[in-house]
Amino acid sequence: MTDTLRLRATAAFVREHDAATLLPFLLPELDGLETRALAERCRFAHAALVVFPPDHVTLRAELTAAGLAPDGAPRPSVVVRDRLAERHRRRAQTLDVTILRPPVTGPDGARRTVEVFVLPVPPGSDLADLASHERAHEDEAHVAFAVDNPDPLVLHGLRTILLRRGAVPDGGGYNPHEDGTVFYFATPTAKVRYQRLELYVPGDHRDVLDVHLAAPDSGQPAERLLRLLTGAWTTQALAAAAELGVPDAMDTRADIGVEDLARATGTHPDSLGRLLRYLAMLDVVAPGPGGFRLTELGALLRAGEPHSMRPLALMYAGPFYRSFAQLGHSVRTGRDAFEHTFGAHHFAYFARHPELADLFDRSMAASSRMFGPVPAHPVFDTARRVVDIAGGTGGLLGHVLTAHPHLTGVLLERPHVLARARDALAAAGCGERCSYVAGDFADVPDDGDVYVLARILHDWDDDRCREILRHCAAAMREDASLLIVERVLPADGAASLATAWDLHMLCNVGGRERTLAHYARLLEDTGLTLADHRPLPLGASLLHARRAAPTG
Repeated sequence: MTDTLRLRATAAFVREHDAATLLPFLLPELDGLETRALAERCRFAHAALVVFPPDHVTLRAELTAAGLAPDGAPRPSVVVRDRLAERHRRRAQTLDVTILRPPVTGPDGARRTVEVFVLPVPPGSDLADLASHERAHEDEAHVAFAVDNPDPLVLHGLRTILLRRGAVPDGGGYNPHEDGTVFYFATPTAKVRYQRLELYVPGDHRDVLDVHLAAPDSGQPAERLLRLLTGAWTTQALAAAAELGVPDAMDTRADIGVEDLARATGTHPDSLGRLLRYLAMLDVVAPGPGGFRLTELGALLRAGEPHSMRPLALMYAGPFYRSFAQLGHSVRTGRDAFEHTFGAHHFAYFARHPELADLFDRSMAASSRMFGPVPAHPVFDTARRVVDIAGGTGGLLGHVLTAHPHLTGVLLERPHVLARARDALAAAGCGERCSYVAGDFADVPDDGDVYVLARILHDWDDDRCREILRHCAAAMREDASLLIVERVLPADGAASLATAWDLHMLCNVGGRERTLAHYARLLEDTGLTLADHRPLPLGASLLHARRAAPTG
């Protein structure tokens, strides 16, 4: 492709994209909160390429043909010049690389640029092979995001998000001619033609750059492993913040100083400041001129927030944290580490410790957002009675009954759970339409139209699952339905929340997550058949099963 065509394509790309739409294509693993956090702090500034005109007259003609007009005189390039020199084993001083930034208007009307690195290659130059290679491989082509209000904590936090979602450190440098620092990342999973991302930060940030350059290809595996090894610190930092009430004392719209926050939470100011710096790297809090503010992510740790995940933080950093330290026992023996650590299966142990039972129930409720789409399943439209088997304190049952006023519900649970469930369902306004059965899986009522098993089967091995499903099948009429809520393992081994939870079930419960085919086999073994399935939030799935048609 000629340099003119490459310039046109680059200009068109810049005109069509903004940060919020481009970031998910560069890093497909980003979730919505991370995309929003990056887009709030980084604006899409330019896309870059290197061109190799024979002279400056030709360069002007190529720019004009691409609809681009240089804005200002060319400036010397340091970073790209040095990268070209290293890659092609040239002396940097022999490469006269300059930068032009013709302006382009983005889809939102914002001013952006095409960053054009220019290395003249006259006819007969010994740089012809270099130019041919670079045009073919586009090693310096990248998209850039500018960080307008740089702060070391913010820069570390942005790097953390990018690295966590698949970006790989790929060099960078400080350009004294522009007083700007660049951080390059490779984006090998990008779904656009650009496989490199640049963070451009005005000013001298060589302290952060030193950290970035210490994690190139030679050191990157070690740093990645080190970050993985310190994952336990993240769990404890989040739980400490939740336990101390730090998110509850903060605002998402205004900064609070560390001294004021320490007084509000009864904590040591210097130590609290160090915790906040770490939380800023996780985008739980954000630094500002007046101290720190809470982010949307951090607000999920507030005690009074709808769907608060504070109980999960306390549970994962508490009893489950202790038992996960014995994961090796589970891998060696196939037995759960929780019982090895605490002397009893976690259901029995929590039953003997009411404060932990309450925390467990609240931690289960913290993930109840996965139930949001369940009432939309068409089986409820013609049903009259819903039976929630081992439904905890009735969170899902209440959600279904609220969405369908014509339904009545039955909650089957252990006696010590039912007392809390009555209060919860009464508070939800569904108590008068519910009845309660104290019992076990063998006591499934036989008068339901829809039966629900939500996050139950993953607690048990296959034999116990078959036993539970047989009890359900025996209670179900021929026209009844069974809905199963579980995290389903991807058949292709792709990364998923279910993969992490599978290890959690091994370690803390003695159960397992399963593939869809595995669930289909369990259903078939017990006289049921999988009718359909659909995705739910938080990596869960809703499986719909019916009685199998009689054979013969």
